[in-house]
Amino acid sequence: MASRPKVGILVTNYQIWIMRVSSMRYLVFLFVIFLYSCGSSSESSSGLLPPASGRPGEMIVVADSGQWAGDVGEAIRETFGQEVPGINRPEAMFKMNRVEPAKMTRILRTVKNLMFVVTLDSNTPASRRIRSYFSESSLERIRLESDLYVLVDKDEFAKGQQVMYLFGQTEAQLINHIRENSDNLVALFNQDEARRLRSSLYKGQRSDGIKKSLINDHNCSMEIPFGWRMEYTTPGFAWIRQVNDDNDKNIFISYIPYTSENLFTQQGLIAYRDSVAQRQLFEDPDRTDSFVITETSVPFIPVQTRQVDFNGKYAVNMSGLWRTNNFSMGGPFTGYAFVDQSMNRFYYIEGFIFSPDKSQRELIREMRVILNTFRTAEMRNGSAAGAAN
Repeated sequence: MASRPKVGILVTNYQIWIMRVSSMRYLVFLFVIFLYSCGSSSESSSGLLPPASGRPGEMIVVADSGQWAGDVGEAIRETFGQEVPGINRPEAMFKMNRVEPAKMTRILRTVKNLMFVVTLDSNTPASRRIRSYFSESSLERIRLESDLYVLVDKDEFAKGQQVMYLFGQTEAQLINHIRENSDNLVALFNQDEARRLRSSLYKGQRSDGIKKSLINDHNCSMEIPFGWRMEYTTPGFAWIRQVNDDNDKNIFISYIPYTSENLFTQQGLIAYRDSVAQRQLFEDPDRTDSFVITETSVPFIPVQTRQVDFNGKYAVNMSGLWRTNNFSMGGPFTGYAFVDQSMNRFYYIEGFIFSPDKSQRELIREMRVILNTFRTAEMRNGSAAGAAN
């Protein structure tokens, strides 16, 4: 596991870990390739698949009605329907719609996020129909190997699609697997959502002027979509912004000499963030008495920190709420803290948004996608590669 950088010590050989797992067995059976009857359609083999349809964050779940209404459905809803952390209005990670197997039309099969759920101890017509998607040899493996419970396939019925099969010998067994590996399962769909968003954000022009400014003035880079502007830049800090009718999207990059690993604690990160925001981030640049702070007084939306891999580096992701000190504005933020060893720089980069009374889930996802394009000179020279969660 990656270790936290220590002052004066060059950390180079740490293991990259992207997903936390309840046991190492998960990585073995996650990528087991099944031979299932629906995976070799003439459309797929001829490359004539339609583009995936549906809105971001939407998912169709194909399951027996009884299982969906019972404990299996509850485990799935707890996992994929959990609230997005760190935003100031309740929003589910994924909006799920259950469909009976017999009602799966050609159009419904092309949604971006599709899940099939079945257990061998259910013999309803719906369960039998879902089992028909598997070959006999695959079903036999499920009967014999209790660790097998998930299959992930891309572009099965449409281009840009993520399909997940959740299965088990019994309902109790499947429920246990889902709850033990909930973070991993959600991450698979979230990573695909990020991939689609990244393709959409960068399919057109980019703000090359901002990238050049970051390289020349700060010795780092970031891929900024077209329509953003450099709000303010000074040694150790850059603020990039896009203001629209419905939202105000912001990214800032800050760095100082790395002096203490205490900067990676939640308390240390909040203190550092607030010191930067109070000096550099204002509701109105002409009113320096109205500045941004971290909101720590809302008990049901606490600031959260977690260790992640960020482009091959040990990092801490911090998410929560921000507000101005006069309570006039506020919203969610997400940021990453890490060290560039070659320059002995401690970086904290962040995306925060102001979008009152609007959905914020996809805006925060957009912030994460853009932040993950950040590169220090060390990263650009090929010493690190990867992606943060």
